[in-house]
Amino acid sequence: MTAIRLGTRRSALALAQSGQIAEAIRAATGRDVELVEIVTEGDRNRAALAQIGGTGVFVTALRDALLDGRVDVAVHSFKDLPTAPAAGLVVAAVPQREDPRDVLVCPSGKTLGELPAGARVGTGSPRRAAQLRALGFGLEIVGIRGNVDTRVGKAVSGEVDAVVLARAGLIRLGRDDLLGHVTEVIDPLQVMPAPAQAALAVETRADDPLVTDLAPLEHPATRAAVAAERELLLVLEAGCSAPVGALADVAESDDGTEMYLRAVVAAVDGSELLRSSAYGTPADPAALGRRLAEELLADGAGELMGNE
Repeated sequence: MTAIRLGTRRSALALAQSGQIAEAIRAATGRDVELVEIVTEGDRNRAALAQIGGTGVFVTALRDALLDGRVDVAVHSFKDLPTAPAAGLVVAAVPQREDPRDVLVCPSGKTLGELPAGARVGTGSPRRAAQLRALGFGLEIVGIRGNVDTRVGKAVSGEVDAVVLARAGLIRLGRDDLLGHVTEVIDPLQVMPAPAQAALAVETRADDPLVTDLAPLEHPATRAAVAAERELLLVLEAGCSAPVGALADVAESDDGTEMYLRAVVAAVDGSELLRSSAYGTPADPAALGRRLAEELLADGAGELMGNE
């Protein structure tokens, strides 16, 4: 039986994520899985994500490889996927999500609230930057890009005082050494994660029998949560680099299973934030995401993001 070719970016985090999915596919199908490394525009271009387009820069090359048959499956960080579906492709499985929260890595041991005014905090995310500015701590936000070690290295070297990263990345990399330098797991009430942060998308061609074979990797609650968050992003007409955060939780209640969706839309400079939340059902997550997005738009979210 031929090996399944799994397309992945070359970064350490992407390879770690893809390796974990490869093991799950082997267990589900009994077939060997071969990792095929693909270089994306986001890997080649070190400019700020908003400058090079943001949406799709990490996934287009992987999707092209799927469509032209060079790979059979691709693994994406779900937050990097454009909200519009790709013709001929399908997200066959959404595995269980890792912790979606951000963390602060600060060599001096301080939390966000303990950093002095003027402290330099590094992040390449407009969403994080806007929310950090909105905290009112007087922090100087410094734009940085690069892999986990590059970004942490800027804090260790003193180029910045701290950096904000996704906790899921450190966990998936197995970087206990860096987890030991985390001074704060940031409450989403302070910095809301990106829509679909810490979730993975396992994508294949819509007509490939692998669509059925990958079903054991599916985690329905994660797919529902991500669907609500991404529908909100779609209705807001905001890309993955926009200053928008969203987080959905699925939980059991006395009346059955319900979903709680929280969202924040920020001005890029952090001068203004809109926060809102809504309850719904995981049976129709898109409706919940759409309803909350429409409420935010009615409150002026479009103008805040510069859409109007």
